[in-house]
Amino acid sequence: MNTVITIGRQFGSAGREIGEKVAAYFGIKCYDKELLSRAAKESGFCEEMLENHDERPTSSFLYNLVMDTYSFGYNASHFVDMPISHKVFLAQFDAIKKIASEGPCVIVGRCADYALNDLKNCVHIFIYGDEETKTKRIMGKYNVDAAKAKDMCIKKDKQRQSYYNYYSSKKWGRADSYDLCINSSVLGVEGTVKLLVQYVEDFEAKNQ
Repeated sequence: MNTVITIGRQFGSAGREIGEKVAAYFGIKCYDKELLSRAAKESGFCEEMLENHDERPTSSFLYNLVMDTYSFGYNASHFVDMPISHKVFLAQFDAIKKIASEGPCVIVGRCADYALNDLKNCVHIFIYGDEETKTKRIMGKYNVDAAKAKDMCIKKDKQRQSYYNYYSSKKWGRADSYDLCINSSVLGVEGTVKLLVQYVEDFEAKNQ
């Protein structure tokens, strides 16, 4: 096994769960929130700051400027021309590249496919789902009603989309941005995992 798998996903599509199961099948690590700890450790940012900007598009420049001065104290002058959200993105970007250079793994979200665009041993996947399945999953997971679950899906996906489209030169969720787009509602979680495992194994066999 030599492949790095990146997974973009709609909220409620079980993308993270699918990523974890694919990683478990191959006996490799899956990075989702773990990526933040790694980026925090290597960049010197506090993890809370990374979480606050995680997969969120850049917010008001003024707010970032104020936060910069506050966060970096006497160093503020060096950073003043770059909003904090950019720095957080770059910290994650570096962490993703480092993680991928260490060996096969699964990386969920955070423009990982864009960060690893030049890497040949990569498979870039996008997982989406139909509204009904996603709504039910979010209702169960967060104990909310259908209206709230739908609202959460719309908001979270908008956030991810603007983050991805802002920082990458590709379009979030569009087929030509990935190697494979799959509707997890059709086969369910286990069926989707099975299909992805097959895809990755065939990819490896072809590229040996």
